[in-house]
Amino acid sequence: MNSSNWSVEDAVNEYQILRWGEGYFNVNQDGEICACPSQNPNGPKISLAEIIKEMKDENITFPCVIRFHDILRSQVRNINKLFSKTIEEAKFNGQYMGVYPIKVNQLREVVEEVVEAGLDFSYGLEAGSKAELLTVLTYNQNPKALTILNGYKDKDYMRLALLGQQIGRKMVVVIEKFSEINLLIEVIKETGVVPMIGVRAKLTSKASGKWADSSGEFAKFGLSIPEIIDLIELLKEQDLLSALNLFHFHVGSQIPDIRTIKDCLTEGARVYCELIKLGAPIQYFDVGGGVGINYDGSRSNQSSSTNYTLADYVGDVVYILRDICNDSGVVHPNIVNEAGRVITAHHSCVVTNVFGNVELAKPKEVTTLANENDHLLLRNIKHLYRELNHSNYQDIYNDACIIKDEALSAFKLGVIGIVERSHIEGLYWNICHQILSMTENERYVPSEIRKLKFVLADKYLCNFSVFQSTPDSWAINQILPVIPLTKLNEAPTKECTLADITCDSDGKMGRFLGPDGHQPTLALHALEKGEEYPIGVFLTGAYQDVMGDMHNLFGRLNEVHVFADEDDPKGFYIEEFIRGNSSADVLKIMQYNPEEMCKKVKSEIDKRVKGGLIKPRDGVKLTDFFEDRIKDYTYLSKF
Repeated sequence: MNSSNWSVEDAVNEYQILRWGEGYFNVNQDGEICACPSQNPNGPKISLAEIIKEMKDENITFPCVIRFHDILRSQVRNINKLFSKTIEEAKFNGQYMGVYPIKVNQLREVVEEVVEAGLDFSYGLEAGSKAELLTVLTYNQNPKALTILNGYKDKDYMRLALLGQQIGRKMVVVIEKFSEINLLIEVIKETGVVPMIGVRAKLTSKASGKWADSSGEFAKFGLSIPEIIDLIELLKEQDLLSALNLFHFHVGSQIPDIRTIKDCLTEGARVYCELIKLGAPIQYFDVGGGVGINYDGSRSNQSSSTNYTLADYVGDVVYILRDICNDSGVVHPNIVNEAGRVITAHHSCVVTNVFGNVELAKPKEVTTLANENDHLLLRNIKHLYRELNHSNYQDIYNDACIIKDEALSAFKLGVIGIVERSHIEGLYWNICHQILSMTENERYVPSEIRKLKFVLADKYLCNFSVFQSTPDSWAINQILPVIPLTKLNEAPTKECTLADITCDSDGKMGRFLGPDGHQPTLALHALEKGEEYPIGVFLTGAYQDVMGDMHNLFGRLNEVHVFADEDDPKGFYIEEFIRGNSSADVLKIMQYNPEEMCKKVKSEIDKRVKGGLIKPRDGVKLTDFFEDRIKDYTYLSKF
């Protein structure tokens, strides 16, 4: 990496910002990552470094979630306008009636923003549990918008749905398994209230990506084609067929390959047309979710990417459905989709500080002078080090690897001592560093030598929990963009992996995006003593916010809610700071009583004060210190 003529454009390329950022993120001339809520490179830019300064003024510490509410609103507008535009161009006769599935991010602030941004588009909500149903009943107050109810249901779930119908909501109860229709009919007879009924089909077409097994005819949810026919007959018998208004299928989640979506749309559209011919008065064609995010910037069919854009997806939905309906002589339905990831992913990021590093094999001074008292292995590796040059580095490396392995065997057998082993391993790692240095600007380097860069990478220690803030990076090896928030006008000189502060060897991030695709290390800057080095993990707004756990009792993060403001000198204002969990908060969740814990510790201190082991003044300080710490943020704060 040439540092002499490095520019911010090089940083944009190194971290692939324009590819995964969809225009929402860029770098300013001061080398700071910025949010661009208007998706316009010449529009307002919000420096994350400036946000951090305001955080400090309010004593909001790392780690922290920064939410850009304007980006959330923008994504709601974008998908609605794109569908409307495509529907008009295709001369499609139905309307777009999208819903946001709150399981993707159930946080109140997120749901409120989505609902408000979607008012002009009659953009609705989707729930998949009783608690989510209670939420959407409360917040989806637009009488024109749909409220779609998925997931397995009991009688109380059904009664809540009918409550929504009674207060003027467009409730759609989607039948996920056949027995649910009997429950619904029973509750309808009890109340005399009839909601819209939807049916979810198990399509034979299978999804692609990490969740491929959740689709197809053996999927967890949905009715088979024979069951759908039986459902129609039952609804006819009960004089409820007129309520069957929605046909639904679900492609999957984070679908990387557009061909999968096309296959499912084609099969789904054919099923819809046949159901219309059977007399089902279906008005809504619900294509479910599955729209993916280009996490790694590759725009490919890899699981962390998509080989299509949102416009491609929308075009396929509208045109495939139009053509099949026209071919079958069937009326065009209204289109529903349940895109959540594409709505929320970009709007939030996790910001934290790097507080230290671990070097696997730091170069060290080891004498290479020959000594007749040295063991043969030590003499040989000293000789290799002295002979190393540009023409023989691969042969030297191979021999050094053999000597290192033989030294370990000799140590286990007691042939050499720990000091000699230390000298041999020190020289081995020095040889590796020398080889890396002399091949840095080579056009061709053997693969085993290239791998040394990753083997020798530093571990940067980051003040956060992977399990709480980026669970997908741990659970399914999801790539999330990671970027230093400052110094982007300077060349990064370190290859690193990231380690969190949990006491777990899995608490790390070791897959990153780069200019040449996926890579096991991330280019970062050398740490300077006394200088803060903040980094950001981006595209965390979908699922990461709500699926994190409290491993090691690390709780929810501090939050900062940011809005753009062109009249403000900094181009933004912070609407709200939300404090993350204290130790007392997470202890209560785990059934501890923080007040009782304080009493027990105070009692132990008091015993030692009475016994003369602790001075009374010191006892008070120790008690206060413990009580203060139990009220503190769960993350590290003093270094």
